[in-house]
Amino acid sequence: MAIWAYLLFALAAGAMLPIQFGINAQLATWVGGSVRAAFVSFAVGTAALLLAVLATTRGWPERADDAPWWVWTGGLLGAFYVLGSIVTAPKLGAATLVAAILAGQAVASLLIDHFGWVGFEEEPITLLRVVGILLLAGGVALVRLS
Repeated sequence: MAIWAYLLFALAAGAMLPIQFGINAQLATWVGGSVRAAFVSFAVGTAALLLAVLATTRGWPERADDAPWWVWTGGLLGAFYVLGSIVTAPKLGAATLVAAILAGQAVASLLIDHFGWVGFEEEPITLLRVVGILLLAGGVALVRLS
């Protein structure tokens, strides 16, 4: 698949986030809290992914049993992310929440690339990358203050 197709997919996935934030924050008011809303969100997502797995694959992957322990923690990080967005969305608003999340993702990505964590190739921190992060942080401030 061409790189542009992946970029379009990533853009579409990113566009879903503020919608998900609002839906999950509203769900929290109907199910009695943020933790319950995160649970329901994950349960619905799990059911959808189960259907996708059943439709596209067969059996347990051969190498899954040999995976290092830390690769199984992605769901915990996802749960933290969803819960965090549910708790903060009503207080920050969609634009500020997304700007803050993007800034957090950018800083973490810079460190992940620099140190080659979680399977990424090492790519050193450069002045231009730091300037990019600072511009993102400035953008967060502008979005919040406006």
